[in-house]
Amino acid sequence: MPEGKIKIGSVSYLNAKPLLYSFENGGMHDQLEWELDHPAAIAGNLIRKDITIGLVPVAIIPQLRESYILGNYCIGAVQEVASVCLFSEVPMKDITTILLDYQSRTSVALLKILLKNYWKINPSLLPSSPGYEAKIGGTTAGLVIGDRAFEQRLKQKYCYDLAAAWIDHTGLPFVFAAWISNKKMPEDFIAAFDFHNSKGLLAIPELAKRYSLPSYDINRYFTQNISYSLDGPKREGLQLFLSLLS
Repeated sequence: MPEGKIKIGSVSYLNAKPLLYSFENGGMHDQLEWELDHPAAIAGNLIRKDITIGLVPVAIIPQLRESYILGNYCIGAVQEVASVCLFSEVPMKDITTILLDYQSRTSVALLKILLKNYWKINPSLLPSSPGYEAKIGGTTAGLVIGDRAFEQRLKQKYCYDLAAAWIDHTGLPFVFAAWISNKKMPEDFIAAFDFHNSKGLLAIPELAKRYSLPSYDINRYFTQNISYSLDGPKREGLQLFLSLLS
């Protein structure tokens, strides 16, 4: 094992809770030093090598000089994901401007691919800052990701789920985030790391109760909207997405 604790980062969204559960309850505590933040922040830390491993948006993989997908778990979707959506007051064809979620990299890249190849519209894309959700209205739509999307689903007339659109467009699942390391890790470490990911998935009933929300069924979110296994079809979808990025 590398000397000292390995610095590791994860997104702080609800969808990561099952993967983090076993670690938060002592798993590999003598080997890992954790930090939690929104996806773009964790991604930046991995690129700068402030951390060695991150549960990060997969869109950053091409930006890493050296990258390794760690283990067999991810944050993916095989149907609508519910928490990565384009919200609007008008139908897709009438959208003229889209505010982009400042917390996202993969979702912004996915949106651009879908706008060009699936929805075939060319609105203005604007960066955003905290509170931008209140500016969604008229012909201005907004990409909202993560836990904030649950509340947003109750506010806007139209909700376009990006995972559902990708699956309809490609016939493949989508991977939003995966465990990525910027250096090769030992096989025994990867095996232990995978074990603790899998152990956390067994705690989903408990986690669904703990993090229940009035705005969305979190048990449904953990068991249907999010698909945690990084299987063959998801790896195929990931490779297609990365090829479209370039």
